[in-house]
Amino acid sequence: MRSNRASVRAGVSMAATLPMLAGALALGIPAAHAADHPLRDLLTGTRPTWATARADRGATSDGAQVSARVYLAGKDAAGLAAYAKAVSDPDSASYGKYLTARQAQARFGATPAQVAAVKSWLTASGLKITGVTRHYVSVSGDVAAAEKAFGTQLHNFAKGSKTYRAPASTASVPASLGDAVLTVTGLDNAPHMATHDDRLPPPDTVFRNAGPFSSYYGSNTASTLPDAYGKKIPYTVKGYTGKQLRAAYGAGTRTGKGVRVAITDAYASPTIAYDAGTYAKRNGDAAWKTGQLHQVLPKKYTHTKDCSASGWYGEETLDVEAVHAVAPAADVTYVGAASCGDGDLLDALGKVVDSHLADIVSNSWGEVEAAQTPDLAAAYDQVFQLGAVEGIGFYFSSGDDGDEVAGSGTKQVDAPANSAWVTAVGGTSLAVGKDDTYLWETGWGTEKATLSADGKSWTGFPGAFTSGAGGGTSKTVAEPSYQRGVVPDALAKANSADGNRVVPDIAAIADPNTGFLVGQTQTLPDGKKQAYSEYRIGGTSLAAPTIAAIQALAQEARGGRAIGFADPAIYAKAGSKVYHDVTDDPTGSGLAVARVDFVNGYDATGGLTTSVRSLGKDSSLSAVKGYDDVTGVGTPANGYVESYRRG
Repeated sequence: MRSNRASVRAGVSMAATLPMLAGALALGIPAAHAADHPLRDLLTGTRPTWATARADRGATSDGAQVSARVYLAGKDAAGLAAYAKAVSDPDSASYGKYLTARQAQARFGATPAQVAAVKSWLTASGLKITGVTRHYVSVSGDVAAAEKAFGTQLHNFAKGSKTYRAPASTASVPASLGDAVLTVTGLDNAPHMATHDDRLPPPDTVFRNAGPFSSYYGSNTASTLPDAYGKKIPYTVKGYTGKQLRAAYGAGTRTGKGVRVAITDAYASPTIAYDAGTYAKRNGDAAWKTGQLHQVLPKKYTHTKDCSASGWYGEETLDVEAVHAVAPAADVTYVGAASCGDGDLLDALGKVVDSHLADIVSNSWGEVEAAQTPDLAAAYDQVFQLGAVEGIGFYFSSGDDGDEVAGSGTKQVDAPANSAWVTAVGGTSLAVGKDDTYLWETGWGTEKATLSADGKSWTGFPGAFTSGAGGGTSKTVAEPSYQRGVVPDALAKANSADGNRVVPDIAAIADPNTGFLVGQTQTLPDGKKQAYSEYRIGGTSLAAPTIAAIQALAQEARGGRAIGFADPAIYAKAGSKVYHDVTDDPTGSGLAVARVDFVNGYDATGGLTTSVRSLGKDSSLSAVKGYDDVTGVGTPANGYVESYRRG
């Protein structure tokens, strides 16, 4: 537990000391010293890295308004991290000895006295209390009051082409409250918004795939199109169904019966019940039973324009239909956030933990690591640790832009998939053959070239990188113990001699060129009518719910006992036959598929475009034998689900 005495604790916040205790989160910023702030505890990580002296544009007006959250550390933050680690480790005597939500709150949550003290301090500083939850106290007020409360000046800083407010120095709290406060968020007002990790069609207007298609991999050869890699190539599949995915990943007779799966996204599709029911009926999945699909939604939504709310409808649809397709008897609860902002997504995750809505949580969203400040990382990790002590496992998509260089200009991983307390799910290109036979997988990474005007060659073959599974080495999170001995040092120590977290942990189908068929009500081209239609989709947004559903099958196999935070168990099986060891070129001769698309996205009136999509070309990332930064330890094979019977 942190000392209240600044002279003893040298001003280092629990957000910084937890990693040393639990091998979890390394904030990657220098420790602060109490001599700089007498009788105050510094909240390390609250000054963002972009708030530099060079970018400083002067003090923010005292009258400007601030909305912030003071996250509560609880009564035993160090004990929470230690217990979360112990109950998740198959080699620990405490493995699987989970607490109920009520027990977790009683043992690790903030006490009424702590909450009262935090509220009193904030009110005395001139801030207004706007909300109190188990996790934080939210406040609003002017800049002058915020500066008084947090012992820092707020300045305007240039960030890219825009200017945002941020602390000019590390925020702090009175030393008497050091043990009560984990961190504060909201002092900087730069956007903190997640995006969904899928390859969705544009929102608002129907998306359809043009043919020709293959019904299974290789069933329809593009005989009239140019060769690729010295041979004729097949057309893309129309979209795999649950039957094909269950066969590929060794579901056997398991259905996920008795297991609860939650899904978090932003907003909520108004047609999800109809779409999910229609899709199951049309594609051979078991019918949804009454009460099998639930929704937990906020009272109102915000930032609908900034977040492209309708675009999230397809995300929810994909996640719900994929979970049900692979684990048709699992109970599914959708928890919608009020917006795509980190604060609202944290609230959604908190609802799952506080009421233990499920044992398995699929999350197909995130942002680049550089955009997630250490204060937010600390808040996320606290929720994940609380989940772990309750036996809840969180599964996050690893991203769809490979090493992120193409999109951000910087090689980096995504967050929260970078957290040492979640299972990061990477992506593959999947080939399922005739009679639902598993053929092979590659690491998902696509290069695209278009058909030449004369139809005799592929222009610029193999073309430019378009998308691929996210992965790589974190710059801020320390190497967790469960990765040591499995993840090669060349990856773990790429950014630090001490080692860092490497993403992903495990993988499943993600490539939209070998993707999943999804059904959704969409707006027709006239902009007036809506209708249900089906289209092929991919992204690690598909991989995450697929793995979550497989974990539901595995939990059923172990008699319904919760798996909890699964990474230690996943890595304990590394190198065994329960995984497909995925590489970039499993056939040794180069792989590609032909794809025909509507130019306007929905019909042939705007013409067609034909392209070749090379597989296994994920930016600078590579899928190789053993662990890799595209597919982790691999994908589930026959025997994976049943291996949990012995756990």
